[in-house]
Amino acid sequence: MNLRALDLNLLVVFDAVMNGRSVTQAAAELNMTQPAVSQALARLRLALGDDVFIRTPAGMVPTLKAESLAKGVQAALAELRRALDRAEPFVPATAECRFTIAVNNHAALVLADRLAIAAAAEAPGVLLDFRPSGTLDLADRLDRGEIDLVIGNSAAPGDRFSDVLLYSDGYVALMRRDHPAAAPAALTMAAFAALPHIEISSSGEDLAFVDERLAEQKLVRNIASRRPLLGIAAALAQSDMITIMSQRAAQELARLAPLTSVPLPFASPSVVSALLWHRRLTHAPSHCWLRQFVTRIARTSPDSMRVHDREQAARYA
Repeated sequence: MNLRALDLNLLVVFDAVMNGRSVTQAAAELNMTQPAVSQALARLRLALGDDVFIRTPAGMVPTLKAESLAKGVQAALAELRRALDRAEPFVPATAECRFTIAVNNHAALVLADRLAIAAAAEAPGVLLDFRPSGTLDLADRLDRGEIDLVIGNSAAPGDRFSDVLLYSDGYVALMRRDHPAAAPAALTMAAFAALPHIEISSSGEDLAFVDERLAEQKLVRNIASRRPLLGIAAALAQSDMITIMSQRAAQELARLAPLTSVPLPFASPSVVSALLWHRRLTHAPSHCWLRQFVTRIARTSPDSMRVHDREQAARYA
């Protein structure tokens, strides 16, 4: 095919529709009207001699030819963006771009809103596109350029990745504000074990240390319910149940609902938050700004601990 006959913008539209399987979503992402996206697809169909996408009740389904082109187009666009990025300085106040950031539950609750608010003030043309990291193959997505940054509790899984530790945190018990166990010295080991616990099914945090400490006293945690993080605040506010989570996450929920956090009746290990990215982006001006921006907001948030040495967080692995 003669590339001179193909408008590069058509490939940008192709990639956006392929990722979202939706003309509406692609239009919003590219700041275009839906008719403009549809017209671009019509031109692309003509240039490729293929339907490219078929409209169905489930969305825009790619043809076999579109599927065969998808990875190559995505890789080419990513490389072009990186080349342009390296060639020009990044000015947050005037930049217009999108960063895709994968976040775990902790980061989604504690950092996402702060980052979005700060970005709107400092870089109004920058879109922070947060994606839940729980079901993603992060290494693969970073390799393919589908994710710019990961905020979670994992260090670099290979030499081609880099990471930096944001801060470490401890665990607390979260409960309603007028809970009897919220009184000073009320949360003894026996009381802690006997209270009905909500186990957060979507946290991804390892709480084996809790059961190990209780077992030392021949106690067993009373698990009354298991549910995702989104259902925790309402359940705690209306019951005598408690749950265990990182201190910053608990503080954020307590800001939004009538809840309070109480220290555990035994020592808590550390839980960490870190940045992870692909090393090929390390010197890209826009990515340098993104990492510095996230690090600054994370470390200057209320009650944050300024941790710079990974050896201070033994559980960082």
